[in-house]
Amino acid sequence: MFRLGRKYRHLVHDAGCGCANPFLQRRSGYLSDYSRRNFLAGIGSATVAGMLPGVGSAQTPPPSRLLLTQVRLFDGKSDTLQTGVQVLIEGNKISAIDKTNGAPPSDATILECSDRVLMPGMIDAHWHTIYAAVPLQTLMVGDPGIVFASSTAEAERTLMRGFTTVRDLGGPVFTFKKAIDEGIIPGPRIFPSGAMITTSGGHADLRMPFEIPARDGQLSLSEMMGSSAIVDDVGDLKRRVREQLLQGASQIKLVGGGGVSSPRSPLDMTTFSEDEIRAAVDVARDWNTYVTVHAYAPKTVQRALVGGAACVEHAHLMDEDTARMFVDKNVWLSTQPFLTMDDAASQTGPGAERIKQLFAGTPKIYEFAKKHGIRTAWGSDVLFSPALTPRQNTMLTHLANWYTNAEALRMATSGNADLLALSNLRTPYGGKLGVIEEGAFADILVWDGNPLDDLHMIEDPQKNLSVVIKDGRIFKNTL
Repeated sequence: MFRLGRKYRHLVHDAGCGCANPFLQRRSGYLSDYSRRNFLAGIGSATVAGMLPGVGSAQTPPPSRLLLTQVRLFDGKSDTLQTGVQVLIEGNKISAIDKTNGAPPSDATILECSDRVLMPGMIDAHWHTIYAAVPLQTLMVGDPGIVFASSTAEAERTLMRGFTTVRDLGGPVFTFKKAIDEGIIPGPRIFPSGAMITTSGGHADLRMPFEIPARDGQLSLSEMMGSSAIVDDVGDLKRRVREQLLQGASQIKLVGGGGVSSPRSPLDMTTFSEDEIRAAVDVARDWNTYVTVHAYAPKTVQRALVGGAACVEHAHLMDEDTARMFVDKNVWLSTQPFLTMDDAASQTGPGAERIKQLFAGTPKIYEFAKKHGIRTAWGSDVLFSPALTPRQNTMLTHLANWYTNAEALRMATSGNADLLALSNLRTPYGGKLGVIEEGAFADILVWDGNPLDDLHMIEDPQKNLSVVIKDGRIFKNTL
């Protein structure tokens, strides 16, 4: 454990454990020492997890050549399946797609798929890697050990559900992403935003009562953990944007208004001014990437659109005039098909009332998106609930209310990959995602059944998902 501590001491520094809050300092440095110990415990859990049976594939080098034979292929872009196909993987890329079933390379490992459906790994465009499975009350205690231990377990479960890539829309995920990329723990590829940047009183301002009013130069607990960044002037806003990019953000998330899970920020409120949004957009463009804005109400969404955001998250309360603006401004809509309380069982109090507004708005936003041809991405936005995370797949199948099965699967593969491409030079991964074609990353799923005929079969990946390959490595194989 001493060697592990030395290896990861830079991660402890990144966790922001230097406590500047006088209330917490009066506790004899308890938070600082306690957080360091428990952060190391979380990292220790991650490392041990990588050594356990069933997870060790994260440590095992992939075969130099892997040939998947006799598959029915959904390439992420088509409406129908291609039959009698075999797919060759070399290293971490797809090197050939053979429709003639030619002789396999002599040095290839062969995986016989017996006419199962092969498709690209799925992409969730709105995920919270660190906080999806952590109850809010646990998070507010500020113990990094339990937070990162829970997130480590959930990262593997996310991958086993078939999600090989996620766009992370808020949380201290930078070093966690590095652990996944280096094979220390299994999990999806991560396009990180870092801290959610908000104003005082906005969604993601989760300060405790004793942390209000803010004291000059002193950060709240959520800010020290890297969950949020609270700013109230343009100078601080630009600095916080640059800090996320410095740490490796592939895109920036601004909080433009209120939210469901933040009890003191109503959905109708608006945070940043148009000029402030434009200032953040300018910094992101200087770094060759983009800004996405969390917004629900029409006024809030419109301000993001006018301010130059390339993407808006949610927008469940928007009207048709706002929908037209998406097309006029050529902006992406990244939204979630919330339909029933089963999709938000973690919400209580004000959150439970607000989520009902989203239920009412969900059919409207998809009708607007289809009517006006808005470029639309799918995400699940599961948050603060280990009971809800298994519904990630079900949130995708909700799209069947408005789209064909092929359209829904395209949205979760090549469509979401097009959104990820907005990261431009800040992309963490230099290759194609969301498609099965030569040169694309070997992120592959093999289903025991045909999701183009029955989309709901993906709701039970434990039963129906036979193979999970990410970056050319086999993480699950029940064939």
